[in-house]
Amino acid sequence: MQQEPNTSTDIDICKLEKKPSKLKWTMMALFPLVLFVASLFLGRYSVTPSEVAQILGQKLFHLPFATTWTDSAEAVVIRVRLPRAIMAAFVGAGLSMSGAAFQGMFQNPLVSPFILGVSAGASFGAALGLVLEWPAIGIQGLAFIFGLLAVGITYFLSHIYKATPILMLVLSGMVVSAFFQAMLSLIKFVADDEEKLPAITFWLMGSLGSIGLNDLAVAAIPIVLSMIGLYLVRWKLNVLSMGDKESRALGVNNERIKILIIICSTIITSTAVAFCGIIGWVGQVIPHFCRMLVGPDHKVLIPATMLVGAGYLMLIDNLCRLLTATEIPLGILTAVIGAPVFAYLLRKTRGGWN
Repeated sequence: MQQEPNTSTDIDICKLEKKPSKLKWTMMALFPLVLFVASLFLGRYSVTPSEVAQILGQKLFHLPFATTWTDSAEAVVIRVRLPRAIMAAFVGAGLSMSGAAFQGMFQNPLVSPFILGVSAGASFGAALGLVLEWPAIGIQGLAFIFGLLAVGITYFLSHIYKATPILMLVLSGMVVSAFFQAMLSLIKFVADDEEKLPAITFWLMGSLGSIGLNDLAVAAIPIVLSMIGLYLVRWKLNVLSMGDKESRALGVNNERIKILIIICSTIITSTAVAFCGIIGWVGQVIPHFCRMLVGPDHKVLIPATMLVGAGYLMLIDNLCRLLTATEIPLGILTAVIGAPVFAYLLRKTRGGWN
């Protein structure tokens, strides 16, 4: 008797193997590029696109342009807008890739990069540094260390019998997040109402306003290296998203891949939180949106989230600078825009992968 074909499996395989068109890739590549260029001349201080091109050509590529611009224009472009735009691109791309990787690992399209407690730990570290009146590099270092520590505790709690069940990871992340959020509340309770508490509150809202060339030089290395790590294991995420039993049957070392994804995503998120504060919804909205563009195949989803995420955060950062006379904290606008968009995407895709 002839066996009936597995229609649902055939459909899933066809969807997974469906490749995006060249037009989509071109549009996704142009999206961050156009916004990066626009970020250099948009702002309260007027600098024309031709001046921006000449400043970059002379200072970065040593082209023989005559200096026809003011020192203020040069400082705004080189010391303020350029590092800020690059950091926005790195952070947006990194958080989006981390969100997509975690969603594949947890087999849930609603997961965010903060699920293992990294944001709560990093926030406590930064608040502690602010209360102790440490310099900026010390505050960033404490935030980064406590972000890693929080995820390390989460993994230790969830690791049982030489394995790390997904459910245990989620529950452990909830416990660790609750603990560090309580510690953060304690720090805010004892902080000085006139100086320390407003500084902590503003930092928690997220901002790229204080990013300089030195910050970029320090933050770019761990973010880029971790993004490369996620890119190299993107094809294994397809297998990992099938479940532990299926992936082991196909010869994939689940525990090793999980550890690598957790390490890379944690480094990206800890660095982003340490230098920019809490920037929510990027790691949830962008992977979901990109699945609608390129499908659920992580081999194309990961690079797609990198491109779209970079452009998205640059777009939000420009809106933060331009919408009002006083700069809007980045975390507020990502939530105000991201939450309704995510709700729409969730409704449209019915909470599924496709």
